[in-house]
Amino acid sequence: MSSTSRFSLRALQAIRTPSTQRLTATSTVRRNTSTRSDSTTHSSANSSSSRNLTLGLLAMGLGANAYYLSQQDSNTKDSSKINLDGPAATIKNGNYIYSDSQLPFSYGSKQYFEAAIEELKAYFTSQGEAWDDFVTTDQDELERRGLDENGHRTSSEGTKPSVAVYVRDTPDVQAVIRIANKFRMPIVPFSGGTSLEGHYIAPFAGISIDMSRMDNILAFHPEDGDIVVQAGTGWEAVNAYCVKNGDQLFFPLDPGPGATIGGMIGTGCSGTNAVRYGTARGEHFLDMKVVLANGEVISTRGGGRARKSSAGFDIGKIIVGAEGTLGIVTEVTLRLAPKMPADAVAVASFPNVEAASKTVNEILLSGIPVQCIELLDHRMISAINASNLCGRTYDEKDSLFFKLSGGEAAVAEAKEAITKASVKFGAKKESVEFETDKERAAEIWEGRKAALWAVVATNEAPGVKVWTTDVCVPISALPRLVRESQEDFQKCGLTGTAIVGHAGDGNFHALIPFKADDPEQTKITTEAVGRLCERAQRLQGTCTGEHGVGMGKIEYLQKELPAGTVRAMKAIKLALDPQNLLNPGKLYPTPKFTPAH
Repeated sequence: MSSTSRFSLRALQAIRTPSTQRLTATSTVRRNTSTRSDSTTHSSANSSSSRNLTLGLLAMGLGANAYYLSQQDSNTKDSSKINLDGPAATIKNGNYIYSDSQLPFSYGSKQYFEAAIEELKAYFTSQGEAWDDFVTTDQDELERRGLDENGHRTSSEGTKPSVAVYVRDTPDVQAVIRIANKFRMPIVPFSGGTSLEGHYIAPFAGISIDMSRMDNILAFHPEDGDIVVQAGTGWEAVNAYCVKNGDQLFFPLDPGPGATIGGMIGTGCSGTNAVRYGTARGEHFLDMKVVLANGEVISTRGGGRARKSSAGFDIGKIIVGAEGTLGIVTEVTLRLAPKMPADAVAVASFPNVEAASKTVNEILLSGIPVQCIELLDHRMISAINASNLCGRTYDEKDSLFFKLSGGEAAVAEAKEAITKASVKFGAKKESVEFETDKERAAEIWEGRKAALWAVVATNEAPGVKVWTTDVCVPISALPRLVRESQEDFQKCGLTGTAIVGHAGDGNFHALIPFKADDPEQTKITTEAVGRLCERAQRLQGTCTGEHGVGMGKIEYLQKELPAGTVRAMKAIKLALDPQNLLNPGKLYPTPKFTPAH
């Protein structure tokens, strides 16, 4: 996955707009330059049934709309000189069609967007900064925000932002949102750039608000086991900070290299440690500072760091998995976990995926302290060996990789249980490999870490990309899901597809090499991914276990959730973002929607 790096924008000085044409900063972004502060509010609502919830939230949405508009700056531009008429309720961008009687898709004109960009420049100038260090319309910068890693959504007019803005803190985010409100300009959060379902693509242009510079550790409380960070901080940086400060704590969510805390919250991620520590929907985020669509700041727990609270419902749980559509997270208090005193790594080879999956069920039911159980099919193992990314090779069979943690006695017990279960379901005893030495254990685990990159490295032909998708089912359904999916990929000609899964929680990823420049093969791949999603749903699973919905899985979310649930989601969206400015075109199913492939 790509990760966001900082770009010097000083080269843009040569094309600065003459100062006589610039807009001056307005009261929408006034701030004392010596004290960067924000405001916090709280809100709540009640309901008695699904229907009443929907109607009540819709009413709240109407009230919020009036409040929202009342909060906007009175010093607005003369609309008689600038066309404010944006697209109607039904709009088309390339292959995307959006039509929704609940969510508005109406934004400012191109001329209005240009005026907003000038005001963004003026805002940073008013803060004593060189605006071109923070605001860019460089086409290369915008292009990379219009292409996701799956490669099936590419840049074109309407799928890339009009401008990218680098923010430093919560007041910067407030300022950008207030300017966006003034000019009816969509806002799309961007940080690590590792999401896989088009989350950071801008289908209606607008502002790409780049959080990558918000990567500071704000406070560390080892005695309480928590840490306060800005949303652009990577999970790897959090763990490196804990190690550097000599504490035996770590943040257990590990979705993949380059992912940042804000994006992890947005997608409701998990990772290899989910078997033991759960997902982002657990109790990992004690408090969040969130900027709402009207520029107001809330704290989901009022700055509190208590490990539990029964004071009202948990607003933070609504933000997790909302994909930046309800507010922009700027600061987070993370709950850390203690490192276990002993750990080990194991790998075992099986005659087929079903045998491996049955082994997983047996081990989980035994209650042994397993931290990770990862499934790699034989095609994945073959790619790892061929890539030469690891210092060793593996038996090219369907395999399970284990990570164990706990006391020495617990690890020894786990070793015995894993060997017994593996042999029971067809693994040869000599193929079950254990290692407690840290260096040798890391060497074994390197195979799991190299999985994605191995598939990419072995499919570097011109025009070939790797489409990465995920689904999740009840653990007992995983063997059937994997078997039927493998058969389907082979039948439709996608013979290079490799599977890697978090087998301990029923979540697996299909890595599908395909020719992105071949419309027919792109169509075949798209349809195969669709069948995978529907297959998981038929098995009482979900179309996405951790990647999120974004743009890529809207149509499958609509099939997965009841209509009343979708209405309730939209009602919450309208209550907090009545103009649909925050990451529009993501997550929420629309009556008419055609994905671009």
